Amino acid sequence: MSRSVPYSPNPLLRVKLPAYRSRLLMLLVALAFLALIGRAIWVQIVKQDFLQSQGEVRYGRTVELPASRGKVLDRHGQVLASSLPARAVWASPEEIRTAGSRATPAQLAELGRLLQMPVAEIERRLDAPGKTFVYLKRQVDADVAERVRELAIPGIHQRREYKRHYPEGDALAHVVGFTNVEDAGQEGIELAREQELAGRPGSRRVLRDNFGRVIEDRGTLREPLDGADLQLSVDSKIQFHAFSALRDAVRDHRARAGAVVVLDVRTGEVLALANLPTYNPNERGQLSGAQLRNRVITDTFEPGSTMKPFTTALALESGRFNPQSVIQTAPGRITVGSASISDVHAYGALTVEEVLQKSSNVGTVKMALAVPPEAMWNLFTAVGFGSAPDLGFPGAVAGRVMPHRSWRPINQATMSYGHGISVSLIQMARAYTVFARDGDMVPLTMLRIDEPATGVRVIEPGTAQAVRRMLEMAAGPGGTAPKAQVAGYRVAGKTGTAHKIENGRYVNKYIASFVGFAPVSDPRIVIAVMIDEPSAGQHYGGQVAAPIFSRIAGDALRALRVPPDAPQANRVIPAEPVPEES
Repeated sequence: MSRSVPYSPNPLLRVKLPAYRSRLLMLLVALAFLALIGRAIWVQIVKQDFLQSQGEVRYGRTVELPASRGKVLDRHGQVLASSLPARAVWASPEEIRTAGSRATPAQLAELGRLLQMPVAEIERRLDAPGKTFVYLKRQVDADVAERVRELAIPGIHQRREYKRHYPEGDALAHVVGFTNVEDAGQEGIELAREQELAGRPGSRRVLRDNFGRVIEDRGTLREPLDGADLQLSVDSKIQFHAFSALRDAVRDHRARAGAVVVLDVRTGEVLALANLPTYNPNERGQLSGAQLRNRVITDTFEPGSTMKPFTTALALESGRFNPQSVIQTAPGRITVGSASISDVHAYGALTVEEVLQKSSNVGTVKMALAVPPEAMWNLFTAVGFGSAPDLGFPGAVAGRVMPHRSWRPINQATMSYGHGISVSLIQMARAYTVFARDGDMVPLTMLRIDEPATGVRVIEPGTAQAVRRMLEMAAGPGGTAPKAQVAGYRVAGKTGTAHKIENGRYVNKYIASFVGFAPVSDPRIVIAVMIDEPSAGQHYGGQVAAPIFSRIAGDALRALRVPPDAPQANRVIPAEPVPEES
């Protein structure tokens, strides 16, 4: 049988709680739930866009999709510059520290060998405090990058980029230029045509974790637009011949520097442009200012006797002289003001043709002083002296031509034979097209054009043809440049030998130059050559620069398949040229 147990009352159990306390508790719980609901509404509805954007700021990234830079081609389509796939190798020091795993000494040694970096430098970058991203090396070749990936080193990643390659190396360095590690043009055409070549990079949105790893791809925002290919006017064959001839001459004459430019007479296209010293745009570890200088375009010099054809043309245009006019140059010197101007030899009576052929300073000065200074200034500026050539190329200079109102007779006299005036080599080459084109000139261009350009009249056709005949005499027997002759072709041109100026004074250093064109019967190319400080015993333009013209002209005319216009018997004359006054 069960027995009932009597209930023993406890005073604590008999205490009655106030009813309002339970109600208050329920009210507080209800208010807490309402607050949570309100907060949820605030976060998920009212502030949703703001909070999502803040999350994107912290974890979302816009990743750039690089565009492939356009190719640079020569006039025949040969590649002069192209972009090759490459990789940027980077590391996340924070990821390495958090993961707690590091590369082994053997892995670091192999990584250093592949990236050609000291192991100590790699370790320094991997231990960078507070860094989530550091580059180890940019523009790593694809095969090397793949071997880096195979090392499977924690915290080391890669991203895609491009590396510029220049197949022609140092021969075309000053034409093509180069890009920096960000694939932006720094010199030459790469800089001048940056906007066309670079294209437009694309982008995509991603989410990254604390280690910088992509955990979600939000899609492409903009597709990359590759850069446009650019076809230059340069002929890589003619460029090679010009560069080789210049290199050999600078070496043989132990010169400080040299430059050469070849123009197409019909179109104004630059067919070749070479400078020494030069550099290899694929290997730019140690570049100097001398290597980077594009002397054809950026350097100016006193042209010396290469200015005399323009003075002669001015004299003929004035009507005071004709090619057979006789000028007395005896006794071989002339006094202008307090200065005396001399010839190398006392020639006596010379025709205007012979004045240019023999490069007589006295005869040239007498012609110049017979015309108004303004007329000379007008001709010099009309052929481009004193104005930077519009090539769209970085660094083109204007040179110096004093305003004619400030000229004294001695200024006019010295400028007539190329002193007291400064020009660039490309200005001089373009100016000579006025004689090759029967008196008109066309704009220059570094880009290929397929139609002949329209010229601007500068002098009368008869004047240009008369000076052309004189320039052929200057490049022949009895002239200053018989060594400029080319077998099978008639050539014309003028030498120049000028003292250099240092600290405002002429010094015993020279610039030897030659500017000419061929074939005379139907000119196709103009070539200008400049050798700076030849020091192997010869310094006249006829000795130093004219043979370079001969070599380049022969190779270029054959490359262009220009028919010969002279008997094959005309060889480079071994006799020494008539020296011109320096």
